Amino acid sequence: MDFTNVNARGLVLLGCGKMGSAMLAGWLADGLSPSAVHVIDPAPSDWLQSQGVALNGPLPPSPAIAIIAVKPQMMGQALPQLQSLENTLLLSIAAGTSIAAFEQHFPGAAIVRAMPNTPAAIGQGISAMVGNAATTADDLDLAEGILRAVGEVVRLDAEDQIDAVTGLSGSGPAYVFHLIEAMAAAGVAQGLDPELALKLATHTVAGAGALAIASDEGPAQLRINVTSPNGTTQAGLEVLMPELPELIARTVAAATSRSKELKG
Repeated sequence: MDFTNVNARGLVLLGCGKMGSAMLAGWLADGLSPSAVHVIDPAPSDWLQSQGVALNGPLPPSPAIAIIAVKPQMMGQALPQLQSLENTLLLSIAAGTSIAAFEQHFPGAAIVRAMPNTPAAIGQGISAMVGNAATTADDLDLAEGILRAVGEVVRLDAEDQIDAVTGLSGSGPAYVFHLIEAMAAAGVAQGLDPELALKLATHTVAGAGALAIASDEGPAQLRINVTSPNGTTQAGLEVLMPELPELIARTVAAATSRSKELKG
């Protein structure tokens, strides 16, 4: 990303926990000047304090962007610290807080709401984003560039899609981690050492995901490619396929429903 404008005007990061730290590391590696970064965090980590950014000091009057990365329960206490900013794009990566809630605090401001996921911590996340009526094309491009520091980005047509995104990709890493647990346990049940079974399960899931991303073929065709007629994979899929689609549908629906309940 071209950080020329951001380096000149500044960037504010409200909250620098795991996700905020992952994003900051990506920005700095991509060319953002530490002197342009102003972080507000009540308990800065040793890593954050070593990055050369401004910590808990005066903010520039008109930074290019302010990223809101605090927990929803901290919003009431944290947001007033941004009230003085003018002509600044606000980018929220906080779960459960609607654009309308931010508009009450910042009338007329350009606001982008995004939902990243935890693989962002290693630069392998995916974020979905949507802007309010005040955002311009340049605002959306800036927000996307900022989010690309930690992975892929998709743009949504409407904010109400955020709940489904939360149910699918936001909560999805936990589903995959449980799949790894279950596969490893199944390997142990078939006589494998637990450490070996876990390694096999983890790398199988990671490798299959990487192949799905790299391949021009969709997941259905990739599944067909590895399934020999009357072979071992077919035997396994005959157990899995009648039950898995409905189970995953109920899982994502439950998480989506809970996201709707938590909206502020």
